[in-house]
Amino acid sequence: MSTALDTLNRRAVLGDAPVVAPRIVHLGLGAFHRAHQAWYTAHAADAADWTIAAFTGRSPKAAQELSAQDGLYTLIERTAAGDRAEIMSVIVEADAADDVARLKQLLAAPETALVTLTITEPAYRLRADGGPDADDPAVASDIEALRAGRDPQTALGRLLAGLDARRRADAGPIAIVPCDNIPDNGPFVRGGILALAEAVDTGLAAWIESEVSFVSTSVDRITPRTTDADREAAEALTGLADASPVVTEPFSDWVLSGDFPNGRPQWEAAGARFVDDIEPYEQRKLLLLNGAHSLLAYMGLLRGHATVAEAMADPTCRGWVREFWDEAVRHLPAELEMDEYRRKLEERFDNARIAHHLAQIAMEGATKLAVRIIPVLRAERDAGRSGAASIRALGAWTQMVLSGAGVQDAKQPAIDAALRSEDRVRALLALLDQGIAEDEDIVAAVKAVRIQEGS
Repeated sequence: MSTALDTLNRRAVLGDAPVVAPRIVHLGLGAFHRAHQAWYTAHAADAADWTIAAFTGRSPKAAQELSAQDGLYTLIERTAAGDRAEIMSVIVEADAADDVARLKQLLAAPETALVTLTITEPAYRLRADGGPDADDPAVASDIEALRAGRDPQTALGRLLAGLDARRRADAGPIAIVPCDNIPDNGPFVRGGILALAEAVDTGLAAWIESEVSFVSTSVDRITPRTTDADREAAEALTGLADASPVVTEPFSDWVLSGDFPNGRPQWEAAGARFVDDIEPYEQRKLLLLNGAHSLLAYMGLLRGHATVAEAMADPTCRGWVREFWDEAVRHLPAELEMDEYRRKLEERFDNARIAHHLAQIAMEGATKLAVRIIPVLRAERDAGRSGAASIRALGAWTQMVLSGAGVQDAKQPAIDAALRSEDRVRALLALLDQGIAEDEDIVAAVKAVRIQEGS
């Protein structure tokens, strides 16, 4: 295809409009951040005053691609009726994760108001009780590096280095806004960063207690990985070549609870909600959307499906999802309009033009299932019910692991150890919840789950 321009670039799209210095720093630059927090910032009522400097996660590729395009990218909202493209200019700087010097500069700037995080659950490297995992070599190395003034290598270690730079610059308060699917993610990150700071410098920990707020969030927008076909679609829609477009669904949701001592964008103009108690919203999303996604991932793959929409087109999978929802909603507040929320979820899952791959959702199962499925199972058992739908999800995961399918998981060494156990299923369940693994009835029920490949 011939294009009006070879690639996206800021001057061609925006002319000579001045670039506003970033007031938001983001850790974990990826498709979801660009479809969610960046989108809300670009659509805030005061968007002209806010831009983002973003750092990658494990790979520098996203920074390289976006830097070549002056931070611009195409956001494609994909509906059953067609595509709508928007060129996003809110990210004005994209850096590799290991550029700790630049991160320190940005966090030491008084105008930097907040840090958002989408680093995925395992990347926090925290134990179940919220403390740093001292048995993790990367965490132990970071503590020594931070004590010695060297650059750390983990996400929280780098964030702590940046906060220390802000303290030393006397740059004032700042908000940390985690946007990962973790219950009580604000207190979770606060506890982890404070414990890490205590291990490095008690003075830094005291400063964080006084000057840093931690905002809890619930985030929602299905954003699959970008494909070559998506790049072709972006070029067809805009006439511009884009190496790094993002495809997402029209639906989005963002609920936040906490303080922003140095200001924030007017995200509510874009539909964000600020509430006093976020737990009901995050639990609804975590259990109904994320829990169903994990259920579909393992069962769908075992039944020969590749995407969420394909799995939902399988009546058996759809029935299992509905049964799991029946279990989950019994333990959520009725005032959250569960029937309407479930109806919208089915519509979203049925959108075959959003190719949300089950293999992607299936990654990090040992971490995800512990917060998406185990709470429902425990609540059902405590109420005297079997928890059969939740058990089915655990059975599908254990079968997937036992099959040797090679699904990516940060806990793979522990999984490998479990697979060497005499009772492999019980050992796998212990990675999710020790109490569940000690319940003979549940272990037997998980082993009894049978999933046959569908047509």
